Order: sequence, then structure tokens, then C-alpha cells
Amino acid sequence: MGKLAVITDLHADINHLGTGEFAQLFDLLREQAVTRLHFAGDSANKIQQTLAVNHYFRDQGLPTTFNLGNHEMGNIKGEAMIEHFPDSHFLNLRYLPLNEQIVLLGFNGWYDYGFSELKDPQKIRSMKNIYWFDRIIERFADDQTVDQFVLGELKMILDDLARKKYQVILVTHFVPKAEFIVQLSGKYQIWNKLNAFLGSQALGELLDQYSNVKQVVFGHTHRRFGDLEINGTRYSCRPLGYYYEWQITRNFVLDNQLAEVFIPMKMRSLLNKHQAEFAQYKAEHLIEEFQQAITLIPY
Repeated sequence: MGKLAVITDLHADINHLGTGEFAQLFDLLREQAVTRLHFAGDSANKIQQTLAVNHYFRDQGLPTTFNLGNHEMGNIKGEAMIEHFPDSHFLNLRYLPLNEQIVLLGFNGWYDYGFSELKDPQKIRSMKNIYWFDRIIERFADDQTVDQFVLGELKMILDDLARKKYQVILVTHFVPKAEFIVQLSGKYQIWNKLNAFLGSQALGELLDQYSNVKQVVFGHTHRRFGDLEINGTRYSCRPLGYYYEWQITRNFVLDNQLAEVFIPMKMRSLLNKHQAEFAQYKAEHLIEEFQQAITLIPY
């Protein structure tokens, strides 16, 4: 028996995570008897830092693989590099046997605008160019065409695994199911339009066709959810996210009465005024945040 740990949205650079924090995370994984680790995208903004994160855990003796999120894609030039990054530990449209029955299948993923309240692709693309980080990513075609193409590639692999009667754990970055899309109201309702870039409705529909896909793990939402079982498949979404979104950050701010209401997007400037105190609090409580942001799967 083994145990897989999946972590998404580590954002090591934005979250100021280095070897000290990685050592805490490794100790936690060791306590949980983890035998394999996978990072499902957005480990860092720079691909070299993502590789360094992976190298750290492999150097500790823990087999570690990864796929890309949109943040790494923004640091890579060319479609071939995004889909076929030249690293033997990179899993995109590739799988690893975990035992005789179960494989770990990695998939970067993309989005098809299906989760947006907007229906006009041209308006959605205009919003992307104004508001969204991904405008810097160079893909070979428009987003919906890219999504259809990569899903076609994924389908061939899933068909093959179904014929071979393997059970599949799929790890990806983007959201496959509407149950993990939050609809907001008031001044934040613009996010209902930007949900276009969170994931692919067509991916979820494709996965519904395969009874051997036992679990799907993803992130990108920067919101954590309880596991859901949908059409016989377990879906897990518990990204680490940015430090100013964390539960321990909420506790630090509210317990110290630094704000009456915790609004994550307003926390960066506030935390900058209390850097020393927050750094100490983070060092003492980061392990609690890690515990909430790891998906553990026995195999």
C-alpha cells in the first residue's frame, strides 16, 4: 500500500515559501506516511522555481511529479513546451502506474468559457485581455479550440486506460465541474463573468463517460471545498492559494483586531504594515494551512 499526496496552487514565490517552509511540509507528509507527491499546477510563477520545488522533495527521497497551471504557462514560450515540457517528472497526458490496478494521470487542462454567465466568446476574450493573468500565455489558437484539442488527446488516453481496465486518479489544474464554481453578488459579481477562465465544462462531461475514473483532483479556484462524489467519481479541490486568502491569515487579522471584516484583496497592504508579527505567526501556524490544503489518496 502507498499514499499519494496532491497539492495545488502552492505559489511558492508569492507566498514567500523557501526551504524552511518546505521542510515543515515534508515533515507533515512523512507523518502522513505519504509515498508519492504530485503538484497540480501553480507551484510558482517561474518554471525554474517550480522545478526547484519538485527537486527539493525528490532530494528528500519522496518521488515527486507535477503538471502545469496557468502561472507556469505564462513563463513558458511555445505550445510544445506547455504541453510537452522536457522533464521526466512532468505529467501531462502521461500516466504512472501506482500499483497493478491504479494509475496516476496528469493533465494540465484549459478552459472553455462554460462557467461564465457571459455567452459571447468575443466579450469574454475582451475581458480576459483586460483583467486576467492568462492574457500573457501564448497558445496555438483561441481558448475554446485549445480546450477541444487537449480534451481530444485526453479522450484517447482515457479510452486506452478503460480498455486495459485501469482505475484512474486524474490530477489537473482547472475546474471540471460547476459544483466548484461560486456565484457572487453585489460589487464582486464581475467574477461571475471571469469564471470563464476557471475551467472546462466539457472536461467534466468527458469524465462522466468513464466509470474507471475514481478520483479527480484539481485547484485554481483558491477556494477549498469538501470532496464531492459526482456520477461515481470523487472530486477534490483544496488549493493552498495566496497567503492573504489563508485561514490562518484571517485568524491573525481578526484575533488581533486589525480589521472588522476580513476581505482578502484588501489584506496585502494591511499585512505589509505588520510584517514582523505576521511572519512570526505564519511560522507558528503554517502547518495548519498545509494540513487543510493536501489531498491524500491511498493506493
